[in-house]
Amino acid sequence: MSQTYVDSYYSRTLADDHRRPALEGEAQADICIIGGGMAGLATALGLAERGITNVVVLEEKQVGFGASGRNGGFVSPGYSRAPAALIDKVGTENAKALYGLTVEAMDIIRRRIEQYEMPCGPLVPGKLNISWFDRPKELKRNIAFMNETFGTELEFWPRAKIRELYLSKRYYDAIYNPNSFHFHSLNFTRGTAAAAEKLGVRIYENSAVKSLDLKGEVKRIATAKGVVKANQVVFCTSGYMGWILPRLRLSILPIGTYVMLTEPLGDRLKTAMRGHHAVADNRFAPDYYRALPDTRILWGGRISAVTQPKNLEALMLGDMLKVYPQLAGTKVEVAWPGTMGYTTHKMPLIGKLEPGVWVNTCFGGHGMCSTTAGGETVAKAIAQGDDTYRLFEPFGLTMAGGPLGPLAAQTVYWYWQLRDLMKR
Repeated sequence: MSQTYVDSYYSRTLADDHRRPALEGEAQADICIIGGGMAGLATALGLAERGITNVVVLEEKQVGFGASGRNGGFVSPGYSRAPAALIDKVGTENAKALYGLTVEAMDIIRRRIEQYEMPCGPLVPGKLNISWFDRPKELKRNIAFMNETFGTELEFWPRAKIRELYLSKRYYDAIYNPNSFHFHSLNFTRGTAAAAEKLGVRIYENSAVKSLDLKGEVKRIATAKGVVKANQVVFCTSGYMGWILPRLRLSILPIGTYVMLTEPLGDRLKTAMRGHHAVADNRFAPDYYRALPDTRILWGGRISAVTQPKNLEALMLGDMLKVYPQLAGTKVEVAWPGTMGYTTHKMPLIGKLEPGVWVNTCFGGHGMCSTTAGGETVAKAIAQGDDTYRLFEPFGLTMAGGPLGPLAAQTVYWYWQLRDLMKR
């Protein structure tokens, strides 16, 4: 059965509704990419731009069906693992190189949007990380560290400025990144798919992988009605991966997160928000949101590793009203869940698992930019023999807890929620 997108702001505002066929019969390819989200499509487009176009992408449902088409739409450099923690693990120079890959990816994303005329705008500049805690010196130290070490251009915005733009008593000072932006993530994902197809990549939807044979020079990837024979395979499945490759699946912790869309607020929006930046706070599990051009609010937050909330709309609305009580009475148009793939080290899995088998997955809630960095890294390795992927070798496969992993993650989330409460 053909699978449609979950009901969301993004699926309601698609630039096109083009469907792609399921794989039937045998297909020969140089590269088979499993997973048609941003990571897989960025890899496919990166290969095609380097002249490798005999590429097949297999997507279980629709391109961008998972986290790539359900998120907050924030595009910013970095990974889920904090930059200071990167340095602790790999040293300053390698940490700067890893972070630099995502800075380069920002330029690649902007270039592709323009070059391939992707209808994912407007690209609204700027991201604010607003503090729930009265600790301006801590924010200033962080800004100085990032600007001096990683060459960023972060700015300190005092609480007076913040509370003029975002009228909440919850907020204090903020870190502003002028180089980040937000956009329509599902239209960007679909635009990336269309760009890859124009260069010769074949994409098949509703084509879940049922079995694998990765031995030998030619790999065999079977779906319900077809088979791909390829010289190399790239896994890009993240939190939606099944058990077709258990050693990879055991390194992935699927984490649920949630987003809602309010009704248009008209002039009421200005009683709460007068800025149009991407906004997140600095708690362990933050709220993240943005005002849309039509005065609706896209509001995300919460994580769950065990069960999905049943009263999702009410919970998400309650989170927003804790920050902006003046918006009481606002109606929710739609709320939706999504699943992210996390690793225990909070870095993506990027690199070679064995000869001819690659991975580019698990971006853990920070993927709209870093998926492109991963796609470029793998594409350069395959097409040009580049060894940049070795920067990610310290962050390889690690056991994510097996069947008890979700329960452990949920316990950690509750612990950090308590820590956030104690910090206030």
